[in-house]
Amino acid sequence: GRRLALAKWIANPANPITARSIVNRVWQQHFGQPLAANPNNFGAKGGKPTHPELLDWLAEDLRNGWDLQRTIRHIVLSDTYRQASGEDHENYAAFPRQRLTAEQIRDQALLVGGLLVEATGGPSVKPYQPNGLWQEVAMPQSNTRTFEQGEGEDLWRRSLYTYWRRTLPPPTLMTFNAAARETCVVRMDQTTTPLQALASMNNITFVEAARFLAERVLRPADLDRAERVARAFRLVLSRAPRPEELKILLEDLDYYMKDFQGEPARARKLLAVGAKPFDKKLNPARLAAFTLVANTILNLDEAISQN
Repeated sequence: GRRLALAKWIANPANPITARSIVNRVWQQHFGQPLAANPNNFGAKGGKPTHPELLDWLAEDLRNGWDLQRTIRHIVLSDTYRQASGEDHENYAAFPRQRLTAEQIRDQALLVGGLLVEATGGPSVKPYQPNGLWQEVAMPQSNTRTFEQGEGEDLWRRSLYTYWRRTLPPPTLMTFNAAARETCVVRMDQTTTPLQALASMNNITFVEAARFLAERVLRPADLDRAERVARAFRLVLSRAPRPEELKILLEDLDYYMKDFQGEPARARKLLAVGAKPFDKKLNPARLAAFTLVANTILNLDEAISQN
C-alpha cells in the first residue's frame, strides 16, 4: 500500500528529486560539502544549491540511464576534483581536504596489507574488538552478552559486513565518527581526537595490516632497503616519497632494527599481534622493524585523508 506508493513516486520518471538528491549526496561524498545544503531534506524547504546549473546537469545525466559510475567518473575526472589539497596563500583557495570514513580507513589498511577479503554478500562478521565491552551494557538474560570473535576470513572482511550492535557499535569505527545507525544519517560530523591516533597506531587490525604490508615489501629479493620503504610508501599513498620523507623513514628503520636485534623477544611479541601468523622465512627483527615503518606510513595524515 503506502510503501508501494512511495516506491512508485521515488522511481517515477517525472520526479526530478530522486536524481538531484542522489547527485547531491555523491558530490558531498567526494568534496565534503553538498551542492545544496540540508542533504537530508531535499524538498521545498531545503537549501538552495551553490551551483544550480551543475546540479541540474549532473541530475539529468544520471537520469539518462541511471549510471552512477558515470556520475562518479564525471566528478573525479573534473579539474575541480583534481586540485591538490593544501593552502594556496596567494589565492586563498584549496581543495577541501577531508578524512576518509571510518570504514574506508580500516578497509584501506587491510587492502594494502593484502588481508582484505573482497567477497560480496554473506552474513555479518565479528572482527577484533576489546574483550568484555558487550558485558558492560548487556542485560543478564541477553543473548548478546558475550562477544564471540570471528575466525578466519571473518576478521578481514570489508567493514560493510561488521556485525552492528546498536547499544554498543564497533568501537574502532565509532572512534572515527561512523554513524551510530540509531537513525538515518546523511551527513556525519568529523572530529579529530588523540583517541583516533591511539586506535590507528595500536589497534590489532592496523598493527596486523602493517605487518603484512611489511611482508609484501620484504619478499622480493631484488630490492634494497630504500626501495622496500619506497614501495610501502607508494602502496599506501600512491606516490613516491620525497627525499626528505624517505630519509626520515630510513632513519626510523635503522633505529628499530638496532632495537629489535638487541631484544628479539620484543620483536616476536609485536609479530604475534593478530590471528594470522607471520612469515617464518623472514628475519623477525627485520620484519618487526619494517612493520613499525609501515605502521608509521599508514598513520600519516595523507594516508587517512581524501586528497
